[in-house]
Amino acid sequence: MAAIKSITAMEILDSRGNPTVQVALTLDSGVTGVAKIPSGASTGKNEAVELRDGEKGRYGGKGVRKAVANVVDIIQPAVHGFDASNQAGLDQKLIDLDGTPNKARLGANAILGVSIAAAKASAEERNIPLYRYFRDQAEYVIPSPMLNVLNGGKHADNNVDFQEFMIAPVGAPSFAEALRAAAETFHALKDVLKKKGYDTSVGDEGGFAPRLRSNEEPMELIQSAITKAGYKPGTEIAINLDPAASEFYEDGAYVFAKSDKSRKNSAQMIEMWSNWLKQYPALSLEDGLAEDDWDGWQQLTKKLGKEFQLVADDIFVTNPAIFEKGIQRGIANSILIKLNQIGTVTETIRCIELAKKNGYTAVVSHRSGETDDTTISDFTVAMGVGQIKTGSACRGERIAKYNRLLEIEKELGTCAKYAGRSLYSQFRS
Repeated sequence: MAAIKSITAMEILDSRGNPTVQVALTLDSGVTGVAKIPSGASTGKNEAVELRDGEKGRYGGKGVRKAVANVVDIIQPAVHGFDASNQAGLDQKLIDLDGTPNKARLGANAILGVSIAAAKASAEERNIPLYRYFRDQAEYVIPSPMLNVLNGGKHADNNVDFQEFMIAPVGAPSFAEALRAAAETFHALKDVLKKKGYDTSVGDEGGFAPRLRSNEEPMELIQSAITKAGYKPGTEIAINLDPAASEFYEDGAYVFAKSDKSRKNSAQMIEMWSNWLKQYPALSLEDGLAEDDWDGWQQLTKKLGKEFQLVADDIFVTNPAIFEKGIQRGIANSILIKLNQIGTVTETIRCIELAKKNGYTAVVSHRSGETDDTTISDFTVAMGVGQIKTGSACRGERIAKYNRLLEIEKELGTCAKYAGRSLYSQFRS
């Protein structure tokens, strides 16, 4: 039994310079697992609670000393001696200890820290890679990445309303070649922007964040960059979108406050996305409508769900109960998976299993405030979902995840299969 001996926690900084939680869990054998928890900027209102201190004179109220204290003073004595390798049992114990529907008492950042640290310690105890601890099998799928190469919305101080414009190197034969194609396209995009006189500074997730003529111009620029890099748009590299529509949804309308100040209703948004997805080499649209626009989501799915991947993030927030309601109402055909939206490894896996059971695809995602923790790389490989989004081809906290995937692919050799375009085969696009 991998009995828990001690748990420590501390306040560290994420990639935006904001505090977050680090947890170290040590077993009786002396083996330790360390987890560093990310934080989001564009968040769904039904996400599990990220506990912050609220002390305005310290880190602008964003300190996490309460969450750290909850790990040490409440969680540690409650799970001392528990078998860390009993992931489901440990996670349920943490959920019960918190006692709230959204982890508001202890904080999802505290709970997830313990959940992941236990998994990492258990893998180390068995002397196996983390992906094999999560799921031990003969062959694994290495995910196709979505790289956020141009930022807008809450991720950038520019005039683009939509949050993420991503490239997906779906035509490559391996992850290593996919990453190379993506990196080359990223650098080609920088050249395209420079030639147009645009700024090439980057946003929170490493994508460029220039002021542009319109919300649509990023699609044109990225398509040019793909071609400039020597790849075929759509066939070898697709353009995927995450506008994060909840962020500009006000009183039943979609307000483009950063660009042309126009307003659109749900039907107009659906028509716009239909035109964009068919005009440009796109395969996937995430959060094309807001989390409160359930009727709009139904119509969007009816119109485009057979042709394109429609990923729901804010509306489902990696919550199995909410996800089930969405499935019943015919909303989306894919779910974004973020461990810190729900707060435990077990609940996250439950969401993925629910997706597979109901014919939904799943995309494991980072957050805008990241750390150098690479857990999601191993987790995505283990779950076999075949898609990961973890930022652009720059910034160390993003590259760490990609480098870990390179290591896993090399380690697995012929037992690794790159997902590529296969995950999109159920859609007509």
